[in-house]
Amino acid sequence: MTILERDFYRRDACTVAEELIGKILVHDSPEGRTSGIIVETEAYRGPEDKAAHSYKGKRTERTEIMYHEGGLAYVYMIYGMYYCFNVTASVKGKPEAVLIRSLEPLEGLTLMSERRKTKSTVNLCNGPGKLCSAMGISREHYGIDLCGNVLYISEGSRNFRVRTSERINIDYAEECRNFLWRYFADDNKFVSKNPRCLKSNGD
Repeated sequence: MTILERDFYRRDACTVAEELIGKILVHDSPEGRTSGIIVETEAYRGPEDKAAHSYKGKRTERTEIMYHEGGLAYVYMIYGMYYCFNVTASVKGKPEAVLIRSLEPLEGLTLMSERRKTKSTVNLCNGPGKLCSAMGISREHYGIDLCGNVLYISEGSRNFRVRTSERINIDYAEECRNFLWRYFADDNKFVSKNPRCLKSNGD
């Protein structure tokens, strides 16, 4: 299993988000290994992106890790109950990130099912909060180096046709809500939502 190196992440978030489709997210936890193929991502491009936590250069305790180098875990809580797992992108001082929205479960399905309290494989990781629960990702993983050997992303063997659409649940972002910065594997049942596809690679 070849773990992605730092240079993979030292690019703009849109490039990283698109190329993460088909890669494998792995968590070697004390309970066991879980992994899944990344099938859906969203890019957040920093100070100019009204949907990004770092819009206008906002720098808080929560967003601090985004200002470090690419390839680190940015984990935060939404609705006071669900974690979201993001990958930092670009270079030090440029706060960009990629939200991992959905996985196609690969290893550790029994452990994932126990964590999620569901026997539905399709429902294990088809959303950012669901995948964090299934993969055992929480706030304690904030800032972890994804080039390490605990929580990491490796090369994958599946090639997907990649589709793009507007990002989800960012109506507050004004014109930025229309950017086609959501990437997902075409015709994959593990994607959280399949809207009308607006673009595909090669079209």
